[in-house]
Amino acid sequence: MRVVGCIVTSAVVMLAAAAADPPKLAIQRLALHQFEDGPVLESSYEFVPGENGWFSCRMSGFLTEKKEDELQHVKLSWQARITDAAGVLLEKPQAGIIDETLRSQDKDWFPKFLVNFVMPPFAPGGNYKIAVVVKDELAKAEVSGNLDIRVRGEAVAPSETLVIRNFRFLRQESDTVGLRSPVYRPGATLWARFDMVGYKFGEGNRFTLDYGFAVLAADGKELFALPQAASESEESFYPQRRVFGGLSLNLDSKMPLGTYTVVVTVTDKVGNQTAEQRETFKVE
Repeated sequence: MRVVGCIVTSAVVMLAAAAADPPKLAIQRLALHQFEDGPVLESSYEFVPGENGWFSCRMSGFLTEKKEDELQHVKLSWQARITDAAGVLLEKPQAGIIDETLRSQDKDWFPKFLVNFVMPPFAPGGNYKIAVVVKDELAKAEVSGNLDIRVRGEAVAPSETLVIRNFRFLRQESDTVGLRSPVYRPGATLWARFDMVGYKFGEGNRFTLDYGFAVLAADGKELFALPQAASESEESFYPQRRVFGGLSLNLDSKMPLGTYTVVVTVTDKVGNQTAEQRETFKVE
């Protein structure tokens, strides 16, 4: 999150008279924006993984402290936290202080702060939340508020152990929808995609996965094997709960017609666990 300090705009905040009741601190508005100081987004707006966004918070009802020459002192502190649908922090909480001196012509001034955030590229869909706490350091008062963020993305079903999910055969590498009937011709290229979930994290939410595959004939005889086709290893503040895997296989032009099996094996180096999945395809 990137913080853009205090902004001076127009709102109605009366400087309290000595005989009046003390002001009551309040969050006047929490809002989402696509860019800095951009228009307020509708509550139905959905962010997508990897998207950059902003939120703003403006306050009212703060206490002022009289200084020399009729100047008024204002001091507020704040903290903002963004969490996903499961309550996990997306990034480190951000905090700041608004410390201002007001003049008589600033009677329509109100404090406001802006914070920049980026949805992780692997963020699952769901209702996320921004939680804000604001403190009036002079009045010793505190107020909090929440703002929902809708994120459009694929939900990731949790797993306590390593599993392979959503295996799909593809006709082309760029296809997004799997084949209903995985049938290939001799000499074609077989493509497949799958997800890996349930692996364990090390320090810094680091994970390390190796995966490979083999092809079996109808009688179970191994025709081809690539034990270490790829390795995936990353670390991030926000835990990446799903990793995409893929494979491709050039089928021999003289490959006999029949049914074959792809065996995918994934190894979790951090959690010391292994998962296997078998899927069949036909050559016709």
